[in-house]
Amino acid sequence: LVQLVESGGGSVQAGGSLRLSCAVSGYTSDNLCMGWFRQAPGKEREGVARYTDATGATVYADSVEGRFTVSRHTANNTLSLQMNNLRPEDTAMYYCAARDRGGRICSFVFLQLQSGAWGQGTQVTVSS
Repeated sequence: LVQLVESGGGSVQAGGSLRLSCAVSGYTSDNLCMGWFRQAPGKEREGVARYTDATGATVYADSVEGRFTVSRHTANNTLSLQMNNLRPEDTAMYYCAARDRGGRICSFVFLQLQSGAWGQGTQVTVSS
């Protein structure tokens, strides 16, 4: 059974930092496509950052480029998201996703459309 458990959310003032963590269990593949998404009230879920196991490649949404860093930690099988210089518009529920990539391209669309588990989410609130 694949499980994803997010943690690390909270409330901070603009300019502050938070570090999210996603514990991944149940996958036997080392060829995962992994990513962080967020969803604010009344808005669609959007991709924030993603990581490809096979290459170590990272991709970020334009809105977070230079402020957020996604990292893979194989020792404890987690995916983290370091968020610096947070803005009120970063306020959202944050979710992680992980899919066995197989031979497919790792993308936000792949993570959203490929059937698989989602975590319960962790709330990030940034006040001005």
